[in-house]
Amino acid sequence: MLRKSVAYFICFFIFIGTSNSQEEPKGLVHWLTFKEAQEKNKVLPKPFLIDFYTDWCGWCKQMMRTTYSNQGLAGYINANFYAVKFDAETKDTIEYNGKVYKPLSKDPRTPHELTLKFLGNNLSYPSTVFVTNNFEYNLLTQGYLEDKKIEPLLIFMVENAWRTCGFEEFNKHFTNAFIDTSFKKDKVISYSFSELEKLQKKKRKKVLVNIGAPFCNTCRIMSRTTFVDTSIANYISTNFYLVNFDVDSNDTLLYKNSKYFKQIINNYPMHSLATKLTNNRFSLPAVSILDEELNFIDVLNFYQSPTQLKPILYFIASNKYKTENFNEFMKGYLAPLQKKKK
Repeated sequence: MLRKSVAYFICFFIFIGTSNSQEEPKGLVHWLTFKEAQEKNKVLPKPFLIDFYTDWCGWCKQMMRTTYSNQGLAGYINANFYAVKFDAETKDTIEYNGKVYKPLSKDPRTPHELTLKFLGNNLSYPSTVFVTNNFEYNLLTQGYLEDKKIEPLLIFMVENAWRTCGFEEFNKHFTNAFIDTSFKKDKVISYSFSELEKLQKKKRKKVLVNIGAPFCNTCRIMSRTTFVDTSIANYISTNFYLVNFDVDSNDTLLYKNSKYFKQIINNYPMHSLATKLTNNRFSLPAVSILDEELNFIDVLNFYQSPTQLKPILYFIASNKYKTENFNEFMKGYLAPLQKKKK
């Protein structure tokens, strides 16, 4: 099963047809050539999903019959990726990201030059490569991917978690959030934004505003795993007020003597407070950090794992952000950890 938010997103799409061929199943994914995908990406940027297969690979065909024939998964891929089905042993000349790649031999079962670029000497099929729309980041996975294995990979790419976290760590927290809910966690009280003023009158603290939306999977992962992680939950409770803020809220909210409400921003209905709290650097998810006077300090864009968030919390809570560069702070923060490893 896809996460509910993914299912919610793709319910607007209608999928038709599947291959009747037992030998060459196509599934429900709208497969493109490299040329078609790159042309479309110039008009509307999306990440690429590249399926490296061969005619003799049985598991490649099985993945088409199962994973890529799952209506929900195929719909999510069609909506969020340019999917390329690439014969790893093709004799065609391919242009990719401004460079030409050619077949290395006319002999059968010889890998293409482009195959070697992505797979190196580990020629295992099927192989699935995810590439960002600007060709900045590649993620290679090899072997048959069933539904549950490909879901976190898709979300990792679409919701830009790759910008702040490695996939192995992300996948661990994805599993804890949606599958293995028995993992150990600590409780952290969260508040609504409208409660902040009263809270600050009782006891002044800095504020973490966890900005999310119902359809955002990485937002849900952070809420279920990051803030309640045993390594940082107590520190958050002691030094911050944690506020959960839904950009889909219809409430009118007061912040710094100005009213904010839901409106159309960049052709999307969302709460105007989200752009204010992120200093116009809005993303989903985002964590806005405010001082005791509710003044903006900084915003953390995209998914934040506990490991990523922990030193930032120390940097802010200790007020070292006022006098010290974060990179310099990290040198001191990491020094004891590096000594332990030795």
